[in-house]
Amino acid sequence: MSQPDEFVAWLLAAALPTTRYLTLTRLLGLPADDPQVHDAQADLMQTGPVATILAAQTESGAWPNESSYYTPKYVSTHWSLQLLTLLGVDGAAPGFRRGVQFMLEDTGPAFVRGRQKNSLDLACLWGNILRYTAHAALHDDPRAQAITDRLVRSVAHGGCRCVYNSGLGCAWGVARALWGLAGIPAGQRSPAIQNAIASGVDFLTTQFSLVEANYPVPPDGKIHSLWHRLNFPLFYQVDILFVLQLLAELEALDRPEAQRALDWLRQKRRPDGRWRGSSPYRQRTWAFPGDRSEIDRWVSLQAALLLRSS
Repeated sequence: MSQPDEFVAWLLAAALPTTRYLTLTRLLGLPADDPQVHDAQADLMQTGPVATILAAQTESGAWPNESSYYTPKYVSTHWSLQLLTLLGVDGAAPGFRRGVQFMLEDTGPAFVRGRQKNSLDLACLWGNILRYTAHAALHDDPRAQAITDRLVRSVAHGGCRCVYNSGLGCAWGVARALWGLAGIPAGQRSPAIQNAIASGVDFLTTQFSLVEANYPVPPDGKIHSLWHRLNFPLFYQVDILFVLQLLAELEALDRPEAQRALDWLRQKRRPDGRWRGSSPYRQRTWAFPGDRSEIDRWVSLQAALLLRSS
């Protein structure tokens, strides 16, 4: 799928540095030593939300004025680290690694309580934590390995059964668990991790339908309104676009249900060649540059990358 010059130019006009950087590297395939890539990468770390978020961090590794690492949503430590990862922060940045170390330490008591209760709930939380821990190349930390083991068991336990889904398997939990496990380099994934990934992909694409979203819900439950939108950013939530990106990362887009979802994504493309994005949490997280067209640019780039890789 070749990209029209006008579409590429529109993406490169983004105010969000990450969009420009990903357009150059992933869509156009320019090498790391290309001057445009070098400049975009520098902008990513030195301007925009990545720089703003890191500048606000305290010496402890946490972010100020929070009730806990989880609240307020979506500016406290956990969410800040997740957003930095999504925006492509340098995983070796000292502030980012300091934040990850803070989270591994601060979540320790909650992890121990869950283990004592033999609880495997909250796969979305632990999957997100593992993802940014792996982004910082700290997935070999014993605390991260314990999280990995928990996620492996959670996926195997009826598809991340969770108290917040009435004890049923949870598509959001499975997707977030796999997002965390996918952050571990492929060559370092144990057979147990590989089996969990295969089981999770099967849950998302074979046992149930991505397009129909007929995943387990309580008797009075319904499909979440976010599922069939193209959202950015998301935090513990999941939509079709997120799952498709995850499947691409796991080299599983050849699944028939993934192909159906890609057809759905093609049909969402507007006559101008772009996709319309949604940003339900933009007012509750760190400020982004530009107007709402930045959200359209982000989801359009992700959609174009997916359709090209399929």
